Amino acid sequence: MRIRFDVPADPAYPARVAATLAGVRLRRYSYVGAVLVVVGAIGLALSRGLAWGERASPLWTALLVCGVLSMLYLPWVRSRARRRSGTYAVEGAYEITDDNIMMRSGSESGGIAWDGVAQVRDTPDFWIVFVGRMPATVIPRWLMSVEDAETLRSFMADRDLLRTR
Repeated sequence: MRIRFDVPADPAYPARVAATLAGVRLRRYSYVGAVLVVVGAIGLALSRGLAWGERASPLWTALLVCGVLSMLYLPWVRSRARRRSGTYAVEGAYEITDDNIMMRSGSESGGIAWDGVAQVRDTPDFWIVFVGRMPATVIPRWLMSVEDAETLRSFMADRDLLRTR
């Protein structure tokens, strides 16, 4: 297998990549925040009718506020990533073979060997490549030809990196 495609110098592309990777890394903050909001709301509601409720009320309120802030952390980081990475628009390219994924962006280049890839997650725009538990890079599907995308999908499924739908 040998797949090669170019990445245009589109200012929206680095922002989309940054937002996607930030979303994967920080999604757990939203879950923790939801749990804190639920615990804080339940504690606040239950403490209203109890004798010791007035003393515990600041604790439940703090949990509630921390939960809301934790849930807002992901959207804040995504918007910040979009805003900051818009100036990084340079031409680049991907070259994907049976052995590795090579990426070039401007004058920088790097690669990831398929042997080091733990999993690949499918999103609407990208395949997110994980090395260990960390998202390492993305592969933009919409920049590939349909045949190349299907070839890569079957390659990743054969290596048990990507589960077919």
